[in-house]
Amino acid sequence: MKKIYISIIALALISTTGCKKFLEQAPDQRTQVNTVEKVAELLTSAYPEGNYIAFTETSSDNAEDKGPGIGSEGRTITQPFYWLDNDDDGNDTPTQYWNSCYEAIAAANAALEAIEVNNLGAAALPYKGEALVARAYAHFMLVTLYSKVYDPATSNDSPGIPYVTAPEKIVSAQYTRGTVASVYANIEKDLLAGLPLIKNTSYKVAKYHFNVAAANAFAARFFLFKKEYEKVIQYASAVSPGNAFATILRPWNTRYNTYTLDEQVINFTQANEPSTLLLIETASSWARTTSPRYGFGQIQNNEMFLVNVTGARWAYKSAYYGVPHYTMLKWNEYFVRTSPNATIGFPYTIVPVLTADEVLLNRAEAYASSGQNALALADLNTYCSTRILNYNATTHAVTLAKIAAFYGTTDPKAGLIATILDFKKKEFTQEGLRWFDILRYKLPVQHRVFAVNGSFTTNTLTADDPRKLFQLPNQVTLSGIAQNPR
Repeated sequence: MKKIYISIIALALISTTGCKKFLEQAPDQRTQVNTVEKVAELLTSAYPEGNYIAFTETSSDNAEDKGPGIGSEGRTITQPFYWLDNDDDGNDTPTQYWNSCYEAIAAANAALEAIEVNNLGAAALPYKGEALVARAYAHFMLVTLYSKVYDPATSNDSPGIPYVTAPEKIVSAQYTRGTVASVYANIEKDLLAGLPLIKNTSYKVAKYHFNVAAANAFAARFFLFKKEYEKVIQYASAVSPGNAFATILRPWNTRYNTYTLDEQVINFTQANEPSTLLLIETASSWARTTSPRYGFGQIQNNEMFLVNVTGARWAYKSAYYGVPHYTMLKWNEYFVRTSPNATIGFPYTIVPVLTADEVLLNRAEAYASSGQNALALADLNTYCSTRILNYNATTHAVTLAKIAAFYGTTDPKAGLIATILDFKKKEFTQEGLRWFDILRYKLPVQHRVFAVNGSFTTNTLTADDPRKLFQLPNQVTLSGIAQNPR
């Protein structure tokens, strides 16, 4: 949007009589965003088209080293496994995700400006709401991944990320990072202003936009980071009025249990899946990352899915591309050819970035954290009713006694939190969300690394290691922004 195209030849050919007519024309052929319909079209670009999964998942304890010579070792996988900065700006890198978030923010800001400048009135209010919530979401993802985690017990005065609220109209504008506290205040302001304006009827395919349920799901996640548990419960409950979560969770032990492996891959990212609240199309090779040296493997699969607190079997399906390369069969690549007859093109991965499954577990955590143990258990058992094969509410119910025995703690709150984090680790394997819990609870991460001779060492990312903050792109220094310390 910064580019200005001027034809020197055209200027030279202007006659005196035609000068006024020429100058009344726009200097290029760009569409002017001056109607509600054009604002709606613009907002399709207000969602980050980068993908965070490769670097958050591989940085987390959901990844293992499968051994020398076993699997591919591209930089997008190798560097996050060793918690090294990646200076590449290609698909699936921290730099790409940073850039894509600010591109999404730019689209949201342009839409908001167009609504105001053109006085588009009440018909534009749902799109104003979408733009505000989308802007809040992109900034939230940035501050989560590139700044220190929010802690309500501190001042949160560490560097945040630039909160951009107006279209950039000059090259290399100067910005400040502000603080984590100021970024959170701006996110909350945008979120609370935008959410009441959203209307599902404004969209042809609502799940590619911040529909009402998706906006409430984002609000629940945001306030979970803030540890404002009553608000988590409020917004999470709004996702399923009447508390009908059992009807919208992903049905792993019923419908998904009947799918072939190919059918599961196809259905996981479908817009008609009730559990999916918001889908984003990302420029990503993640769907084809099936056999990396560092990633989800046999050790992880056996540790995570053989036993659980219910005493019964998980219904999740995992498969392998030759042991030890395991996959949860969630990703189906969408390949866009450069032309109809071309053999080359660009890979895309559709990602359900907000789901009813996460919302329910977030609410369970809010209940547990605020001492409402019975309600936390009720949510956990609703969840298990769709996850455990041949689920029986009497024999398979999660109880405080089972939790104490399985996790080795007599503290009900600690036991419930351990259960919830354990369930989320399994549920979102290969989706990148485990990293968010690692940040919130300041968990250490251990990666076992093999040598050529078969021996191994253990690398540890400590609770407060500065490498938990992904590095900002080198180019940000041109705008006066400091990178994260190393």
